Amino acid sequence: MLGGRPQSREDLRFHLRTRSAHELWLVIVDASASTRRHRALTDAKGLLAQLFDDAYRQRARMALLTASGQSPTWQVQGLKAAKSLAGWLEQLGAGGGTPLLAALAEAGQWLAARRKRYPAEQQRLLVITDGRLKDVAGLPVLECPGLLVDIERGPIRLGRAQALAVGLQLDYRHIDSM
Repeated sequence: MLGGRPQSREDLRFHLRTRSAHELWLVIVDASASTRRHRALTDAKGLLAQLFDDAYRQRARMALLTASGQSPTWQVQGLKAAKSLAGWLEQLGAGGGTPLLAALAEAGQWLAARRKRYPAEQQRLLVITDGRLKDVAGLPVLECPGLLVDIERGPIRLGRAQALAVGLQLDYRHIDSM
């Protein structure tokens, strides 16, 4: 035994470490006024807190897009998940319209550009919404596996989030089943 000492010239050469491809988690949060009803957004915040913690532990990259008001707003774009997302989550409130279709279109363009730049990156998508949209025609093709979490609550449920998930080719789950 040589105690870890090199035995040949090949042992002294630099070897590039192989790393697995990074993961990117894109989260789109519908924070429109309708998500305030029946504590829907409050429950979604609990789910997001767990997701941010998981992303931090797995060293995943995060992209976060909020759909509320007049237009979608990027909070984070492709950065390593950090504890600072907890502060943003505390400040998250609901209000205004539902620019979810605009957010989905913007996310589709951003993901396509990101795929060209980082072809080995594994992309995942999470859409959190109550599905209360007037029209779901013209949905973008996102070409990204993902999940749509339905946060619609209350005695009268329209059930539009499930149709939205089918149109986006995403898996569907209601938040109560998580």
